[in-house]
Amino acid sequence: MPDRLASLDLIAVSVTPKTVWTFVRATGADGVQGIGEATLTGQETAIAVVAERAGPGVAQDYAGDAGAIFGTLPFEKIAEASFSSGLMQALRDLEARQQGVPAASLLGGMRRTAIPTYANINRRTLDRTPEGFAASVADPLAAGHQAFKIAPFDDLTPQLDEADARPLIAAGIARIEAVRDAIGPEKRLMVDCHWRFRTERAMEAMEALRPVGLYWFECAIPETDETIPDLVKLRAQANAQGVLHTGMEMGVLREAFRPYLKAGAYDVMMPDVKYAGGPDETMRIAEEFAEAGVTFSPHNPSGPICHAHSLQLCAALPDEAVLETQYDETPLFDELVGQALPQANGGIVTLDSSLAGIGVSLANPVLEALQAKVLWQAGA
Repeated sequence: MPDRLASLDLIAVSVTPKTVWTFVRATGADGVQGIGEATLTGQETAIAVVAERAGPGVAQDYAGDAGAIFGTLPFEKIAEASFSSGLMQALRDLEARQQGVPAASLLGGMRRTAIPTYANINRRTLDRTPEGFAASVADPLAAGHQAFKIAPFDDLTPQLDEADARPLIAAGIARIEAVRDAIGPEKRLMVDCHWRFRTERAMEAMEALRPVGLYWFECAIPETDETIPDLVKLRAQANAQGVLHTGMEMGVLREAFRPYLKAGAYDVMMPDVKYAGGPDETMRIAEEFAEAGVTFSPHNPSGPICHAHSLQLCAALPDEAVLETQYDETPLFDELVGQALPQANGGIVTLDSSLAGIGVSLANPVLEALQAKVLWQAGA
């Protein structure tokens, strides 16, 4: 039967010394393939363990509707969420391809084809001096991007004492100032802190950055039930400076986001289709955000398949939420999908609504050249 699966694969591809992309590939009995991304660099073995435990049942029981198996998938740990979310992507892509429609059509319909993006330049920036950051942002600026994100607070952790933390914070601020000087006063500048601050230090850093005119301040402190009151304080300070408070890129399922919505901790939250539960659950999360007046902006700093799914998610939403793009970490981002990804023009990606599924597939010759590793397989 064409609605059954012939095989499921979990594939890992090393693309830089620091980055491994992990993909889930679902092949239908009719030979059509759907692709999802489960990238969680450093935890490929853990994801494979989840696949070995949960995958065979899916390979046997799937009958043409990913939604029917969603409730059977594990999501308790982040490796479980990565596999399950990647699997849901692959199955929805498969179903859309079999129906000959864009993946957005299975998420409520393609409401728009022009998707605004911003350029995350952090991983391409190997020279971590202020001058290095300024030089790194020149390429996406010349390419017409209107918004940029950096993660400048290298080596800072909440555990450091004041003597060690102060110079690291100062170095991060110098990098931010250099990027602002390079892009000018009108372009949007986002700062991702990767949970490196204590609350009081984050508040001091935001105040020091007041003259820079940030667009948003992201993931300043660890996100736990206990830190929610501090997140609310950080939002109040950010908003007083005309800055958006942003976070929650690692949330899994709707329940993870609800305490932060209820408390009013963030202006913008960033579910990742690789962790949040796959396309359907991420859409349900976006709907709850809309009801709470919180902006949905997908976290999307990894590989080309997550990027393609995230574009389809944004296409199914009526608002103008901006999508993160990993700018020029490696040419493999485009080569791995045969140069088929739509490119940003002036910071806008325009989708072809005539393409089926997510519109791109993994290029097998490139996979072979990279010696992609099959971590797990069921069927065929």
